[in-house]
Amino acid sequence: MTRSTDSEGVRLQKVMAAAGLGSRRACEQLIEQGRVAVNGKAVREQGMRVDPTSDVITVDGDRIATAPGQTVLAFNKPLGVLSTMSDDQGRPCIGDYVADRVDRLFHVGRLDADTEGLILLTNDGELAQRLSHPRYEVPKTYVVRVKGPVPRDLGKRLKAGIELEDGPVKVDSFDVMQAVGREAMIELTLHEGRNRIIRRMMDEVGHPVTALARIAIGPIALGDLRTGRWRVLGSAELGSLQAAVGM
Repeated sequence: MTRSTDSEGVRLQKVMAAAGLGSRRACEQLIEQGRVAVNGKAVREQGMRVDPTSDVITVDGDRIATAPGQTVLAFNKPLGVLSTMSDDQGRPCIGDYVADRVDRLFHVGRLDADTEGLILLTNDGELAQRLSHPRYEVPKTYVVRVKGPVPRDLGKRLKAGIELEDGPVKVDSFDVMQAVGREAMIELTLHEGRNRIIRRMMDEVGHPVTALARIAIGPIALGDLRTGRWRVLGSAELGSLQAAVGM
């Protein structure tokens, strides 16, 4: 990435303000305080011009998203909703929940109809492709209810990896959140994206899934977003998502 010359691009404080960091004067103060960097180099002078589509701008080390018109939504998909933008048979799908938006959105990856939780929607095809590509190994975190009781060494086994019919799989983290009687609630993180991978993995170790929800994709967390609702990611969140896939 190259920094724009003084005769090209857009003034840095204007780009920052457009990204939602406050008024231009507030953005100028951030620059004066040395908290802003462009392409890895700290900026203190006012009036620098940048290319918002290619220059990497960070504030306090966190990247901000500056590409004009770029949108990413976090959506809490309910049970029974298909991970498609439309359905010929009239079944409920993600597209039903964003039908009023004028921008064309892509869903990033998919969740089974019987899985709820976080799914991302964006109008940026490259971002969607990178988030879905195994090369970038974007971690995904789930809360899983399984049939128990869960043995103490289960997390160790899953971190070491187990063999499925289409190849090995392992988790990055594993934590038993609650264990009551013959059921357990666990939280696990993995960067696999194969079809029904968690259900197949837990079946293989003898603890079938009874409920499954995704609560995070990379740096983006579901938080307290209600089922069936969506929100637009802020500039800092979008910047962190771009950074996770090398954009």
